[in-house]
Amino acid sequence: MGMSKSRGCFGYPLSIFFIVVNEFCERFSYYGMRALLVLYFRNFLGWDDDLSTAIYHTFVALCYLTPILGALIADSWLGKFKTIVSLSIVYTIGQAVISVSSINDLTDHDHDGSPNNLPLHVALSMIGLALIALGTGGIKPCVSAFGGDQFEEGQEKQRNRFFSIFYLAINAGSLLSTIITPILRVQQCGIHSQQACYPLAFGVPAALMAVALIVFVLGSGMYKKFQPQGNIMGKVAKCIGFAIKNRFRHRSKAFPKREHWLDWAKEKYDERLISQIKMVTKVMFLYIPLPMFWALFDQQGSRWTLQATTMTGKIGTIEIQPDQMQTVNAILIVIMVPIVDAVVYPLIAKCGFNFTSLKKMTVGMFLASMAFVVAAIVQVEIDKTLPVFPSGNQVQIKVLNIGNNDMAVYFPGKNVTVAQMSQTDTFMTFDVDQLTSINVSSPGSPGVTTVAHEFEPGHRHTLLVWGPNLYRVVKDGLNQKPEKGENGIRFVSTLNEMITIKMSGKVYENVTSHSASNYQFFPSGQKDYTINTTEIAPNCSSDFKSSNLDFGSAYTYVIRSRASDGCLEVKEFEDIPPNTVNMALQIPQYFLLTCGEVVFSVTGLEFSYSQAPSNMKSVLQAGWLLTVAIGNIIVLIVAEAGHFDKQWAEYVLFASLLLVVCIIFAIMARFYTYINPAEIEAQFDEDEKKKGVGKENPYSSLEPVSQTNM
Repeated sequence: MGMSKSRGCFGYPLSIFFIVVNEFCERFSYYGMRALLVLYFRNFLGWDDDLSTAIYHTFVALCYLTPILGALIADSWLGKFKTIVSLSIVYTIGQAVISVSSINDLTDHDHDGSPNNLPLHVALSMIGLALIALGTGGIKPCVSAFGGDQFEEGQEKQRNRFFSIFYLAINAGSLLSTIITPILRVQQCGIHSQQACYPLAFGVPAALMAVALIVFVLGSGMYKKFQPQGNIMGKVAKCIGFAIKNRFRHRSKAFPKREHWLDWAKEKYDERLISQIKMVTKVMFLYIPLPMFWALFDQQGSRWTLQATTMTGKIGTIEIQPDQMQTVNAILIVIMVPIVDAVVYPLIAKCGFNFTSLKKMTVGMFLASMAFVVAAIVQVEIDKTLPVFPSGNQVQIKVLNIGNNDMAVYFPGKNVTVAQMSQTDTFMTFDVDQLTSINVSSPGSPGVTTVAHEFEPGHRHTLLVWGPNLYRVVKDGLNQKPEKGENGIRFVSTLNEMITIKMSGKVYENVTSHSASNYQFFPSGQKDYTINTTEIAPNCSSDFKSSNLDFGSAYTYVIRSRASDGCLEVKEFEDIPPNTVNMALQIPQYFLLTCGEVVFSVTGLEFSYSQAPSNMKSVLQAGWLLTVAIGNIIVLIVAEAGHFDKQWAEYVLFASLLLVVCIIFAIMARFYTYINPAEIEAQFDEDEKKKGVGKENPYSSLEPVSQTNM
């Protein structure tokens, strides 16, 4: 054992601080990169939403599957310290590669601002992501276990506190990076053409990963490092296999039953290994229900963010964008972990209640389940405010009069009169089959015009009218609220020539006379726009301001020339009302989920460490992370398979699934007996000393073999 004198600080080994700083930088690097991924896929590589989401979730699942590899390398070959160092190097290279892949000047030979060789960028970013998944996953089980290794016997309290500090570092890193990297992304940079600065936004996480590596290596002299103990996973698998085979061979009544199914391996394997495997399998069995917790937890980034896009982000004077709501979780963690550690747990202990690790985890699952009940209630509130869109065979129509006379429009079973420059209050819903005829007439002018148009079922349409026989039907193309809480705006021109409109960086080209442009989408706030046309008196302004846009609305802006002075005027018509339910209503569900995470996740890490024999700590940490991977896979399956008409129903389904799992887990936890692996191992050492080292000790002859086999 390469022991070095551990220097202390506040009763903690000094080496801990290097490990915590390393974890902070590594998580900053990982979450900063992850926050940009979906946008990078969509805007830079040009993939659609579905492909981007699928690749993103696959990458996340991969990051939680590779820990098994990391644990294998650490326990059987390099030891934790060397594994962390070598895989951090792989990781840093991966971050650098993805940063390079986002430089558009790399293949932009004609300097037009878009890469000429997109496959090269795709290949580079995939290589980068593969290296990152190997790096981040591989070091994950080692870093927390390596931190736990630094404590002496009798420092249980400090060690438990370490796992909380460790978790705090993870969340502080993720919080800062999710705030900072999006700011870096919107900077403009480039050699030949200015555009969103992905190389910088990916480059900063890469630099921090290099810092993490350097900090970790600097602490090298202070760490307690243990030698790797041979291929543990292999031994475990062989021993379990032998026990099952042996049990199966002796299944007749003639052979006496054995206390534990693993005792059937006694013929071939020594007692110490068998008792170590018993500890591991006991904990692994408890892990079976856990992925369900992660399946709910990881929906903050997907489902809950989508829920936020149907809400309004005005909280007092500040405006929050939907994807910023995720930071609520990290902010609450940074507040909650110290409070729970310093106030809640001691209070519970004072009341004389024995709040064991497994009880804490059960409470955590229950809280997460309740968070989804709250999310469902919020969703029901949102659904009440959402506009009804046509479904199946229905068509929705509204009339917009852009002329100078009142117009009367006759639908089957419904007549409306629309004054000049106004519209019908709502969309009228018809079955396609009922829409036999639509007639338009103007009071005071003879004759009736019949509207000839093939209406597309399942869509909204706007009927523009401006004279007794002048009309045009426009398909709206909006079948849902605008995504990401943005606002759709389209223009209708009553001028005689083609015009072009520029609105905060987006261009509506060649809007023809008496027709509507397509919608373009803008975040909240007031927007400036300019109308380019020759049909305007010389002293008039061509610059305009929109109204103050909220979240999730859509408007039609009608442009016309004023009779009095020949200047342009713009009239705004609402197509879809803005969201009314406030994003602050999501705070209770975030609060419940975060409380659940604090008592579940921190405790789980510490429980996994405390119940594992010394040579299998990384194996159990990897098992713990595997439950996260399976949770992500569950979300993919449920989201693909179960298409619910109502989003709240999906939330209720998840909540009830976790509640059932929580009850099962509570029953399993009742039957679990806590152990102290160190005591059990000390007992074995004691027995071996008594027997004297010699032929009776199968372990002494085994040890050198596994060393040479490495």
